[in-house]
Amino acid sequence: MKSKLFTIIILSFLAAGCASTGSNPQDPYEGFNRKVWDFNKGVDKAILKPVAKGYKAITPDVVETGVSNFFSNIGEVPTIINDVLQFKLGKALKDTGRFLINTTLGLGGLLDPATDMGIEHQPEDFGQTLATWGVGDGSYIMLPFLGPSTTRDLVGQGVDSFVIYNLYEELENDTQTEIGLRLLDIIQTRAGLLSLEDQLNSAPDDYTLIRDVYLQRRQFLIHDGKPPIEDDECEFEEDCQEF
Repeated sequence: MKSKLFTIIILSFLAAGCASTGSNPQDPYEGFNRKVWDFNKGVDKAILKPVAKGYKAITPDVVETGVSNFFSNIGEVPTIINDVLQFKLGKALKDTGRFLINTTLGLGGLLDPATDMGIEHQPEDFGQTLATWGVGDGSYIMLPFLGPSTTRDLVGQGVDSFVIYNLYEELENDTQTEIGLRLLDIIQTRAGLLSLEDQLNSAPDDYTLIRDVYLQRRQFLIHDGKPPIEDDECEFEEDCQEF
Protein backbone atom coordinates (compact mmCIF):
# COMPACT_ATOMS: atom_id res chain seq x y z
CA MET A 1 0.00 0.00 0.00
CA LYS A 2 2.84 2.40 0.81
CA SER A 3 4.28 1.85 -2.65
CA LYS A 4 0.90 2.64 -4.23
CA LEU A 5 0.60 5.85 -2.20
CA PHE A 6 4.14 6.80 -3.23
CA THR A 7 3.26 6.18 -6.89
CA ILE A 8 0.19 8.42 -6.62
CA ILE A 9 2.27 11.23 -5.12
CA ILE A 10 4.91 10.90 -7.85
CA LEU A 11 2.20 11.03 -10.53
CA SER A 12 0.88 14.27 -9.08
CA PHE A 13 4.30 15.88 -9.42
CA LEU A 14 4.65 14.60 -12.97
CA ALA A 15 1.28 16.08 -13.87
CA ALA A 16 2.20 19.38 -12.24
CA GLY A 17 5.39 19.50 -14.28
CA CYS A 18 3.74 19.10 -17.68
CA ALA A 19 3.37 22.08 -20.00
CA SER A 20 0.06 23.87 -19.79
CA THR A 21 -1.68 23.13 -23.09
CA GLY A 22 -5.42 23.26 -22.32
CA SER A 23 -7.81 26.17 -22.80
CA ASN A 24 -10.03 25.13 -19.86
CA PRO A 25 -8.73 26.83 -16.68
CA GLN A 26 -9.68 23.76 -14.64
CA ASP A 27 -7.78 21.52 -17.05
CA PRO A 28 -4.46 23.25 -17.78
CA TYR A 29 -2.74 19.95 -18.64
CA GLU A 30 -5.32 18.82 -21.18
CA GLY A 31 -2.77 17.63 -23.74
CA PHE A 32 -1.11 15.34 -21.18
CA ASN A 33 -4.45 14.26 -19.74
CA ARG A 34 -5.83 13.24 -23.13
CA LYS A 35 -2.80 11.00 -23.75
CA VAL A 36 -3.33 9.32 -20.38
CA TRP A 37 -7.06 8.96 -21.17
CA ASP A 38 -6.22 7.21 -24.44
CA PHE A 39 -3.80 4.94 -22.56
CA ASN A 40 -6.44 4.08 -19.97
CA LYS A 41 -8.98 3.29 -22.71
CA GLY A 42 -6.46 0.94 -24.31
CA VAL A 43 -5.87 -0.90 -21.03
CA ASP A 44 -9.60 -1.07 -20.39
CA LYS A 45 -10.37 -2.44 -23.86
CA ALA A 46 -7.64 -5.08 -23.66
CA ILE A 47 -8.08 -6.21 -20.05
CA LEU A 48 -10.65 -4.66 -17.73
CA LYS A 49 -13.71 -4.60 -20.00
CA PRO A 50 -13.45 -8.26 -21.14
CA VAL A 51 -12.90 -9.40 -17.54
CA ALA A 52 -15.82 -7.27 -16.30
CA LYS A 53 -18.10 -8.67 -19.02
CA GLY A 54 -17.10 -12.21 -18.13
CA TYR A 55 -17.69 -11.53 -14.43
CA LYS A 56 -21.14 -10.11 -15.15
CA ALA A 57 -22.02 -13.00 -17.47
CA ILE A 58 -21.20 -15.78 -15.01
CA THR A 59 -22.13 -14.11 -11.73
CA PRO A 60 -25.76 -14.30 -10.53
CA ASP A 61 -27.34 -10.92 -9.82
CA VAL A 62 -27.75 -11.74 -6.13
CA VAL A 63 -24.03 -12.45 -5.84
CA GLU A 64 -23.15 -9.25 -7.72
CA THR A 65 -25.32 -7.28 -5.32
CA GLY A 66 -23.72 -8.98 -2.33
CA VAL A 67 -20.20 -8.21 -3.55
CA SER A 68 -21.13 -4.58 -4.22
CA ASN A 69 -22.70 -4.32 -0.75
CA PHE A 70 -19.59 -5.82 0.86
CA PHE A 71 -17.21 -3.25 -0.59
CA SER A 72 -19.68 -0.44 0.02
CA ASN A 73 -19.80 -1.47 3.68
CA ILE A 74 -16.01 -1.37 3.93
CA GLY A 75 -16.18 2.11 2.46
CA GLU A 76 -18.28 3.24 5.41
CA VAL A 77 -15.14 3.25 7.59
CA PRO A 78 -13.36 6.11 5.78
CA THR A 79 -16.75 7.82 5.44
CA ILE A 80 -17.14 7.81 9.24
CA ILE A 81 -13.60 9.12 9.72
CA ASN A 82 -14.24 11.95 7.25
CA ASP A 83 -17.58 12.71 8.90
CA VAL A 84 -15.68 13.41 12.13
CA LEU A 85 -12.94 15.40 10.36
CA GLN A 86 -15.67 17.58 8.79
CA PHE A 87 -17.38 17.98 12.20
CA LYS A 88 -20.52 16.25 10.91
CA LEU A 89 -20.95 14.44 14.19
CA GLY A 90 -24.62 13.62 13.70
CA LYS A 91 -23.85 12.07 10.33
CA ALA A 92 -20.92 10.18 11.87
CA LEU A 93 -23.30 8.55 14.37
CA LYS A 94 -25.77 7.73 11.59
CA ASP A 95 -23.07 6.22 9.35
CA THR A 96 -21.64 4.27 12.28
CA GLY A 97 -25.10 2.84 12.89
CA ARG A 98 -25.37 1.92 9.21
CA PHE A 99 -21.99 0.17 9.32
CA LEU A 100 -22.85 -1.79 12.48
CA ILE A 101 -26.29 -2.83 11.19
CA ASN A 102 -24.94 -4.06 7.84
CA THR A 103 -21.93 -5.76 9.43
CA THR A 104 -24.11 -7.70 11.89
CA LEU A 105 -27.62 -8.11 10.50
CA GLY A 106 -26.25 -7.83 6.96
CA LEU A 107 -23.90 -10.80 7.36
CA GLY A 108 -20.65 -8.90 7.14
CA GLY A 109 -22.00 -6.37 4.68
CA LEU A 110 -23.27 -8.80 2.04
CA LEU A 111 -26.81 -7.56 2.71
CA ASP A 112 -27.96 -3.96 3.13
CA PRO A 113 -30.73 -3.90 5.76
CA ALA A 114 -29.71 -0.37 6.79
CA THR A 115 -31.03 1.08 3.53
CA ASP A 116 -34.33 -0.74 4.07
CA MET A 117 -34.45 0.99 7.47
CA GLY A 118 -34.04 4.38 5.79
CA ILE A 119 -30.33 4.84 6.57
CA GLU A 120 -28.98 5.69 3.13
CA HIS A 121 -25.39 5.43 1.96
CA GLN A 122 -23.91 8.94 1.85
CA PRO A 123 -20.17 8.69 1.15
CA GLU A 124 -17.60 11.16 2.41
CA ASP A 125 -13.95 11.09 1.39
CA PHE A 126 -10.78 12.95 2.33
CA GLY A 127 -10.97 15.05 -0.83
CA GLN A 128 -14.31 16.37 0.43
CA THR A 129 -12.75 16.91 3.84
CA LEU A 130 -9.94 18.97 2.35
CA ALA A 131 -12.53 21.03 0.46
CA THR A 132 -14.41 21.81 3.68
CA TRP A 133 -11.08 22.87 5.19
CA GLY A 134 -10.73 25.44 2.42
CA VAL A 135 -8.38 23.60 0.06
CA GLY A 136 -9.14 24.48 -3.56
CA ASP A 137 -9.79 21.99 -6.34
CA GLY A 138 -6.42 22.45 -7.94
CA SER A 139 -5.95 21.23 -11.50
CA TYR A 140 -7.86 18.41 -13.16
CA ILE A 141 -5.61 15.43 -13.87
CA MET A 142 -6.14 12.08 -15.54
CA LEU A 143 -4.14 9.38 -13.77
CA PRO A 144 -2.81 6.21 -15.42
CA PHE A 145 -5.04 3.25 -14.39
CA LEU A 146 -6.79 5.33 -11.67
CA GLY A 147 -8.79 7.69 -13.91
CA PRO A 148 -9.99 11.28 -13.33
CA SER A 149 -8.98 13.32 -10.31
CA THR A 150 -7.77 16.74 -9.22
CA THR A 151 -4.59 17.62 -7.39
CA ARG A 152 -6.63 17.98 -4.19
CA ASP A 153 -8.60 14.77 -4.70
CA LEU A 154 -5.38 12.92 -5.51
CA VAL A 155 -4.20 13.46 -1.94
CA GLY A 156 -7.64 12.46 -0.70
CA GLN A 157 -7.60 9.24 -2.74
CA GLY A 158 -4.23 8.34 -1.30
CA VAL A 159 -5.41 8.81 2.30
CA ASP A 160 -8.69 6.94 1.80
CA SER A 161 -6.93 4.09 -0.05
CA PHE A 162 -4.47 3.79 2.83
CA VAL A 163 -7.37 3.35 5.27
CA ILE A 164 -9.28 0.86 3.10
CA TYR A 165 -6.35 -1.36 2.17
CA ASN A 166 -5.22 -1.49 5.78
CA LEU A 167 -8.73 -2.75 6.53
CA TYR A 168 -8.18 -5.49 3.95
CA GLU A 169 -4.97 -6.46 5.74
CA GLU A 170 -6.87 -6.60 9.03
CA LEU A 171 -9.59 -8.74 7.46
CA GLU A 172 -7.17 -11.17 5.84
CA ASN A 173 -3.52 -11.55 6.80
CA ASP A 174 -3.05 -13.88 3.85
CA THR A 175 -1.43 -11.93 0.98
CA GLN A 176 -3.17 -13.91 -1.78
CA THR A 177 -6.58 -13.31 -0.24
CA GLU A 178 -5.82 -9.62 0.16
CA ILE A 179 -4.81 -9.33 -3.50
CA GLY A 180 -7.94 -11.25 -4.47
CA LEU A 181 -10.13 -8.77 -2.58
CA ARG A 182 -8.47 -5.83 -4.27
CA LEU A 183 -8.88 -7.32 -7.74
CA LEU A 184 -12.50 -8.24 -7.07
CA ASP A 185 -13.17 -4.66 -5.97
CA ILE A 186 -11.75 -3.36 -9.27
CA ILE A 187 -13.67 -5.89 -11.38
CA GLN A 188 -17.04 -5.34 -9.73
CA THR A 189 -16.60 -1.57 -9.98
CA ARG A 190 -15.85 -1.85 -13.70
CA ALA A 191 -18.78 -4.21 -14.22
CA GLY A 192 -21.07 -1.63 -12.65
CA LEU A 193 -20.05 0.89 -15.33
CA LEU A 194 -20.89 -1.31 -18.34
CA SER A 195 -24.42 0.07 -18.53
CA LEU A 196 -23.08 3.60 -19.06
CA GLU A 197 -21.00 2.79 -22.13
CA ASP A 198 -23.66 3.75 -24.67
CA GLN A 199 -23.72 7.29 -23.30
CA LEU A 200 -19.94 7.49 -23.39
CA ASN A 201 -19.68 6.10 -26.92
CA SER A 202 -22.33 8.50 -28.23
CA ALA A 203 -20.56 11.57 -26.82
CA PRO A 204 -18.83 13.82 -29.40
CA ASP A 205 -15.81 13.95 -27.07
CA ASP A 206 -15.65 11.24 -24.43
CA TYR A 207 -12.71 12.90 -22.67
CA THR A 208 -14.61 16.15 -22.14
CA LEU A 209 -17.71 14.26 -20.98
CA ILE A 210 -15.76 12.32 -18.34
CA ARG A 211 -13.98 15.46 -17.14
CA ASP A 212 -17.14 17.57 -16.84
CA VAL A 213 -19.17 14.82 -15.17
CA TYR A 214 -16.37 14.16 -12.68
CA LEU A 215 -15.95 17.82 -11.72
CA GLN A 216 -19.72 18.39 -11.42
CA ARG A 217 -20.17 15.27 -9.31
CA ARG A 218 -17.36 16.35 -6.99
CA GLN A 219 -19.06 19.71 -6.44
CA PHE A 220 -22.34 17.91 -5.78
CA LEU A 221 -20.73 15.69 -3.14
CA ILE A 222 -18.66 18.42 -1.51
CA HIS A 223 -21.75 20.60 -1.02
CA ASP A 224 -23.97 17.69 0.13
CA GLY A 225 -26.14 17.82 -2.98
CA LYS A 226 -26.55 21.62 -2.95
CA PRO A 227 -23.71 23.08 -5.04
CA PRO A 228 -23.60 26.88 -5.26
CA ILE A 229 -25.19 28.54 -8.29
CA GLU A 230 -22.66 30.45 -10.37
CA ASP A 231 -23.62 34.00 -11.32
CA ASP A 232 -23.34 33.29 -15.05
CA GLU A 233 -25.81 30.44 -14.74
CA CYS A 234 -28.62 32.92 -14.03
CA GLU A 235 -29.94 34.64 -17.13
CA PHE A 236 -31.93 37.18 -15.15
CA GLU A 237 -31.35 38.56 -11.67
CA GLU A 238 -34.79 37.42 -10.49
CA ASP A 239 -33.91 33.84 -11.51
CA CYS A 240 -30.97 33.91 -9.10
CA GLN A 241 -33.13 35.27 -6.31
CA GLU A 242 -35.43 32.27 -6.63
CA PHE A 243 -32.63 30.09 -5.32
